[in-house]
Amino acid sequence: MNIQKSITERLFQAIGFELLAILICTPLLAWIMDKPMLDMGVVTVVIAALALAWNVVFNRAFDHVLQCFEIAHNAWTRVAHALMFEGGLVAVGVPLIAWWLNISLWQAFLLDAGVLLFFLPYTYVYHWVYDVVRERVVMSRVKPYRAH
Repeated sequence: MNIQKSITERLFQAIGFELLAILICTPLLAWIMDKPMLDMGVVTVVIAALALAWNVVFNRAFDHVLQCFEIAHNAWTRVAHALMFEGGLVAVGVPLIAWWLNISLWQAFLLDAGVLLFFLPYTYVYHWVYDVVRERVVMSRVKPYRAH
């Protein structure tokens, strides 16, 4: 099934992605970094807001490329999707993390690399589950044609 997702649906998908990530990452990072939950919460929310905007823009462009070049949505395209999506966030996120937590760029990069190890499979699994659930919902709304 390849029904184009509206910008509203993409926004819904991205918000769900980020909210779940915030709920998982904030307490985990506060514990790992031995930083106050509020500090890690702010970093997580700011990065999530940045990622939310990137998610909507990137996914729309990614879908467009897949459609233009008639590339199948399969495991390899999902791997490419996750790598490119997270790579874009690293470029912006590392300086922001370093500044807010008052740590070096290297420490921020290492933290971001650790977070990336979580987000690569998380991104893959979240979007795969979303697509599976979406297909079931869309297909349940399509009434089969019955000849009389």
